[in-house]
Amino acid sequence: MSDPVPNSELLRSLGKLARGLSALFWGLPVSLVICVESAKTDWLKSFSFVPPLVTLGLLIFGLWQMSDFQKQERPWRHALDRAKLLGLVNFGLCPFLYWHSRMPRETFFSAAVFVLVLSAVLFLFNLNVVLKQLGAMLPDETLRHETSLFTALNRWLLALLLLLSLAYGVLLHVSQMPLEFGILVARLNRFGLWLLTFFSLLPLAMTMALIWKTKETILDSVFAAK
Repeated sequence: MSDPVPNSELLRSLGKLARGLSALFWGLPVSLVICVESAKTDWLKSFSFVPPLVTLGLLIFGLWQMSDFQKQERPWRHALDRAKLLGLVNFGLCPFLYWHSRMPRETFFSAAVFVLVLSAVLFLFNLNVVLKQLGAMLPDETLRHETSLFTALNRWLLALLLLLSLAYGVLLHVSQMPLEFGILVARLNRFGLWLLTFFSLLPLAMTMALIWKTKETILDSVFAAK
């Protein structure tokens, strides 16, 4: 008679886990598009900084939904807590995208946007750690192997992207440089956010694929159990 209680608890946590993965799957690309558009275009400016707050809030919601699963697993909990912390940092910094678009010459706003970009890259990096820890706890051997392989590749790509972002930020603050190099930096400054967005698409796409496959594995196991 005591078996239904833990089974119902497990099914409830698996349901919230699948819901959280769905929120992450849809929230990641929408957040990227909305944040870039808020920083670079005019058509979202009538909504102020609300759209980035909503989309980044969806990512935080997804991570919180996943919190009830396997609370006793410390590596999983630590990875999830780091991702939550970085998600909150992104959420707090995203209004600066709007303020920077209104006052692009304000140094403080530019610095805040740059910190937001670095935090977003670290968030995606830690999200891959979350997926690796989650895959290690699920019974699907194929999923475990693919998650371990592709999250490692994603983290190398994101580490390279982080280094490029830091180098780009340093170049913007170098006061003395050759004329040709200065022209190149000026062009990078004009299209820098778009370039960083382009180079983040591959790890983002692979992360979304892993999220989707993990969610489908969980749903298949739930329905198979029923």
